Amino acid sequence: MPEIRITVNGEPQEVEQGTTLAALIERLGLAGQPCAAEVNKALVPKRDHPSRELAEGDTVELVTLVGGG
Repeated sequence: MPEIRITVNGEPQEVEQGTTLAALIERLGLAGQPCAAEVNKALVPKRDHPSRELAEGDTVELVTLVGGG
């Protein structure tokens, strides 16, 4: 499958065309953690992560909670 270029948290990345937001989150090792996601400055609800396909030039911002004490 051809690859597309996206930006994740300010860093350029290449992913396969058809990659979903959920697949990207899993690829980055964030699956199973609380994670807020924006694509092109629009919040994507968690229920939509599996169906939201990424496209050439998308800008993705992922925010996770970090515990500490």
